[in-house]
Amino acid sequence: MQNISQIMCVIDPTTTAQPAMQRAAWLAGKTGAEIELFICYYNEYLSGERLFDSPSLEKARKEIISGHEKRLETLAEPLRNSGLVVKTTAVWDHPLYEGIVRHAAAVGADVVLKDTHHHSAISRALLTNTDWNLIRSCAAPLWLVKPRDVPANPVFVAAIDPMHENDKPAALDDEILDLCKTLADATGAEVRAFHSYDPRMAIASATANAYIPVSIPFEELEQQVIADHKKRFAEVIEKHNIDSANAHLVAGLTHEELPEFCGNIDAAVVVMGAISRNRWKRLFIGATAERTLEHLPCNLLIVKPDWFRMPSEIAEDRTA
Repeated sequence: MQNISQIMCVIDPTTTAQPAMQRAAWLAGKTGAEIELFICYYNEYLSGERLFDSPSLEKARKEIISGHEKRLETLAEPLRNSGLVVKTTAVWDHPLYEGIVRHAAAVGADVVLKDTHHHSAISRALLTNTDWNLIRSCAAPLWLVKPRDVPANPVFVAAIDPMHENDKPAALDDEILDLCKTLADATGAEVRAFHSYDPRMAIASATANAYIPVSIPFEELEQQVIADHKKRFAEVIEKHNIDSANAHLVAGLTHEELPEFCGNIDAAVVVMGAISRNRWKRLFIGATAERTLEHLPCNLLIVKPDWFRMPSEIAEDRTA
C-alpha cells in the first residue's frame, strides 16, 4: 500500500453535520494528503429525462451545481485555514453510488470517505443502499464514517480470513494488513489482527456428504479445525510482524465476536476485505458479512482485491 496522498470525501448536501469531512481532515493532517470535497447531485424532474430537455432546465441544473460548489467552498475554507490542501467538486450524476465510483476512479482517489448512519440505541451502523453498492463497486478503499470522535489512542482492527473461506484470495489479507500498518504508521495508531472461526460449521461441512451411517470422530475433527486455524493465522501475523499480544484468534461466529471485540477495545476502525468469488465475477457481500457490518460499533474500511476495477456498466457517464 502506497502512502495516502489523495483523499476523496463525499459530502451530504442535506445535512450540516459532516462526520466524514472531520475524519478526512484528521487523516489529511496526519498523512499530508490532499482532500477533495465532493457532492454528487441529481433530480429526475430537472434532468430532462421525464420531459423534453430545455434551456430553462439546463440553467436550473447549472444553478443547483453552482450552489453546491459554493457550499463546498464554505466547508473548505476553515480546513484550508488550518493548513490543509482542499479541492472542491460538485457534479450532476446518478445514481449516487455510481457518480461517487466514477469520480473516485477519474481522480485516482487513494481512499474514499463517506458518512454512514448510526442508531445510538443499539450501537449499530445502518448502512444505506448506497453504502452497500459502494462496498460492492468502489475500487478505492472505502471508509464508512460514523458520527463519533477518534479515540485518543486509535486502534485499527484488521479482520482477516487466513483460511480463505468464501473463495477470498489470500493476497487480500496482505492488502488489509498493509493498509492497516500504513494508516497506523501515519496516525500513531495500534494495529490488531482478528480472525474468528466456528468449528461446528467446518465439521458440518466435512460430514455433509456422509449419506450412510458412519462413526465420525467429532472431537478429532474439532481439534484439527482449531489447529488449522491457529497455524494459518500464525503464519499471516508472523509475515506482517504483528505482535502476538495484538493477534486475536477467537472461536465463535464472526457477526457476534467481531462487534463485541471492537466494542471491548474501543476500536476506531475495522478494516475488512470485500468478498470475491473470482476476478471474473462481481464482488458480493454474504449474509454473515452483512450481519457483521451492520453491528460494528466503529468505522468501517473496505478493501478490494488489487485486481478489482470499476464495473464496466458503471464506467459509462450518465450526466445529463
